[in-house]
Amino acid sequence: MSSPESPSSNRTLERVAAILDAVDSSSASASELARRTGLSVSTAHRLALSMVEYGFLRRTEAGNFRLGQRFVQSALEKVALPALTALRDATGESAQLWIRRGEDRICLLNLDSPQELRATLPPGSRLALPAGSSGRLLANELEALEELEAHGWVESVGRRTPGLGSVSAPVVLRGQTIAAVCLAMPLARVQDSPGADFGDAVVATARRISGDLEQAAP
Repeated sequence: MSSPESPSSNRTLERVAAILDAVDSSSASASELARRTGLSVSTAHRLALSMVEYGFLRRTEAGNFRLGQRFVQSALEKVALPALTALRDATGESAQLWIRRGEDRICLLNLDSPQELRATLPPGSRLALPAGSSGRLLANELEALEELEAHGWVESVGRRTPGLGSVSAPVVLRGQTIAAVCLAMPLARVQDSPGADFGDAVVATARRISGDLEQAAP
């Protein structure tokens, strides 16, 4: 096994840096990455796919690679904060923003409900996929994708934590889901279901963030 400072580790870092440099100004296919970096197509493609998994790159609808959500995260948080605040104020429930990291999801932002009984998780919280509505969405769970296709949102009713529910919608940048807006609440305040009660508001918030991010992203 290579040590952190072994030659093979350094070579990998050099290749990752070269790929990041190659997509700094424009997206690139695997073959174009190979041309720009001097790597073989198979090596460039393999590394690029791994970098997508960890948020260093993202893929376009055409299958090209470009800088990923780790490099638009500050812009994501900036544009999401007022939208999530408005969602929290309009619904009275906790509004959150989640991203995927490997096989987990991480809470970037959380705007707590003002009510004493509330669903809350601090920013930085890490949960295993696919638990919860945003977990199901970010994990591309088949049932969740069908739900998303039918309604525009994905819901959870006590699936992660008994007594709590949530509804989530995707934040999309250039055709790729890079985050999930989640509204979480005690089921005691739900009338029909989290999605039926709040889904439209969550979808509108996610679309607002997507639109604002599209303008702000490099």
